[in-house]
Amino acid sequence: MKNSLKHFFCSIFVVSLFFFSCTSDVMPVVTPTPKIIGAETAISWAEMTNFVAKKTTSNTPTYASRALGYIGLTMYETVVHGSLTQKSLSGQLSEMPFLTVPDRGATYNWVIAMNAGQAAIIKKFYPHASEAVTGMITLQASEILAAASKEEKPDVVTRSVKFGETIANEIFEWAKTDGGDGSYARNFPTDYVMPTSPGSWTVPVRGQTSSKLPLHPYWGKNRNLVRADAFLFTPPMIPHSDDPQSQCYAQFLEVYSKNKILTDEEKEIAVWWSDDPAETIAPPGHSYNLATITLKKAQPDLFKAAETYARVGLSVADAFINCWRCKYTYFSQRPAAYIARHIDASYIMFWPEPPFPAFISGHATQAAAAATVLTDLYGNNFSFTDNTHEGRPNNALRGTAYRSRSFNSFWEAAEESAYSRFLGGIHARQDNEVGLAEGRKIGRNVNALTWKK
Repeated sequence: MKNSLKHFFCSIFVVSLFFFSCTSDVMPVVTPTPKIIGAETAISWAEMTNFVAKKTTSNTPTYASRALGYIGLTMYETVVHGSLTQKSLSGQLSEMPFLTVPDRGATYNWVIAMNAGQAAIIKKFYPHASEAVTGMITLQASEILAAASKEEKPDVVTRSVKFGETIANEIFEWAKTDGGDGSYARNFPTDYVMPTSPGSWTVPVRGQTSSKLPLHPYWGKNRNLVRADAFLFTPPMIPHSDDPQSQCYAQFLEVYSKNKILTDEEKEIAVWWSDDPAETIAPPGHSYNLATITLKKAQPDLFKAAETYARVGLSVADAFINCWRCKYTYFSQRPAAYIARHIDASYIMFWPEPPFPAFISGHATQAAAAATVLTDLYGNNFSFTDNTHEGRPNNALRGTAYRSRSFNSFWEAAEESAYSRFLGGIHARQDNEVGLAEGRKIGRNVNALTWKK
């Protein structure tokens, strides 16, 4: 079985669909078990998740964050009962029903259960994926099932597949009631009336999309996954002012001044973290990939790997809900509009503006939330190299290369992600600083769930 699984995982590497280690054994187990199962299956499904998101139309950071929240949770819940130390989140999350539990004393293969659950839940969240992409999900599921079933009893295989699919179904039915179901089909709802008070966001002259409406204006009304996140207060914002002596003016003047003197490295930082959803896995997918990078270095067992993706998924999902709640409370303008009106009418920001209000920064909020949970799992001094955009051709319009970034901690990466939006000219300092602070709160609430028995 060891050789067959290694052959399977390495074959995926060869065809360049997914890249992960082939060093750990994957063995069937009995509930519960002290045996160690490697993280390869978790990694392969996380990479498939990002692949599907990137290749599916109507990808947005909001919808991707929601999908990752439930997909990561499903990964965890399909294997958690095989762990001696980890505890199910069943019933712990907002309006969450109690999930099916394994038959007492029965044997389960947790690789097979996870495999079935991931294939099912990804297809449910991306029904609008192309047949080619859906076929990739099916192919990966069948390959993993064949490898993991080779030395397994038929009844164990059947029972494990059924358990994984049951968990996926139960989680998806619960997800359908959160306010975001099918939202990929209504990215820019036409019934939203945009505020027009001074300092309000306006459609950018140079934006990432051609839409004349803001993205997912009702997203902040969605149900949080973690109960505590629904009770976080909306942070205060520096009030709008046209006065050159005001804090507001100073915030935007700083953006303007910096954008005139960007160094080559600062341009690379802005481009690296841009994560345009039309071309990449979007910001939450970037965080999910940082979890993958972490697992490839740390090499935990399957159960901790699943917990890692669950925590990151929950953190970015709630980060976008709370961030959007704040964005559409203030509906605040971005630097370009203010600068053009009050400082320099010819100003052009380095990076094109996304189609939604500014305060607070989504990049900062979700990056901080993810960094907080990863730090809790792997420590304050976990060094890594972010290779998310490795291999992409240079950004010709800006003459800037995509160069991998190295960090000494998760928080260092989160701060750079936030800072990149200031360098791009699309966020003021307060957007990023408050976003980082709010994201940390969300990550702490995820960490505070009962993860251990």
